[in-house]
Amino acid sequence: MVSIIFSNDFLGKNEAYTELDLKVNDSIVFECENGLFIGTVNSINDSKVNTDFNVLRVASKKDISDNEKNNKECEKVLSDVRKIAEKLELDMVFVEAVYTLDKKRLYISFVSDNRVDFRELAKRLAQKYHSRIEFRQIGVRDKSKKIGGIGPCGLMLCCNTFLNDFESVSINMAKNQMLALNPNKINGVCGRLKCCLKYENETYKSKKKDLPKVGAFIDTEDGMGKVIDVNILQRTVKVELQNKSIIYIDFEDKDENLR
Repeated sequence: MVSIIFSNDFLGKNEAYTELDLKVNDSIVFECENGLFIGTVNSINDSKVNTDFNVLRVASKKDISDNEKNNKECEKVLSDVRKIAEKLELDMVFVEAVYTLDKKRLYISFVSDNRVDFRELAKRLAQKYHSRIEFRQIGVRDKSKKIGGIGPCGLMLCCNTFLNDFESVSINMAKNQMLALNPNKINGVCGRLKCCLKYENETYKSKKKDLPKVGAFIDTEDGMGKVIDVNILQRTVKVELQNKSIIYIDFEDKDENLR
């Protein structure tokens, strides 16, 4: 069931929705370009959201019952499509099957490393289920978003809970945070770079500004020394002097003295 966030601004300018007197956790029937679906009102707040759909009505008991039956049938669809694809020797990993509320359309998502000719598969399914079949090839991140799971942090996956879109994540974000470039540490369960690498990237970039790099030689009050460690968040560097003694330089204090 789709989770929907309405803005007060959106509801206020749409009398039809205002008359429904929608509340959090209400089930509604809505229509979008992909067909009819049932969704749940997740929250109503003051933020502006994109609502590319029309709310038709508050879901009735029949709507909810039909949706539950569709979901159960989708489990059978997934079982059938896997068997047929195996017979056709198609390299496809099926993730999800979704019926529209009126069962006019059936959406099937899958993961594959290659382009797949699934025309024969779609033909056989259409003959069996008498619906318009649409296959959608998705990436491994989309798969994780749909299936969910537990991240290395011990919490539910961000993509499955609150992230709406996948933003670009680069290896430089891990470097900015001085993380070990070990795939087991910086990759998520999907095998791609963790989305959370982006969350604090701007903070690290700002804190890292003007700090010397590890291995650089700098002039200190006690003479020349080599930077052997950097603490970005505290903006301190650990320096080894020529006489092998160790000193710490606080760049926060240094910045204050420069102002």
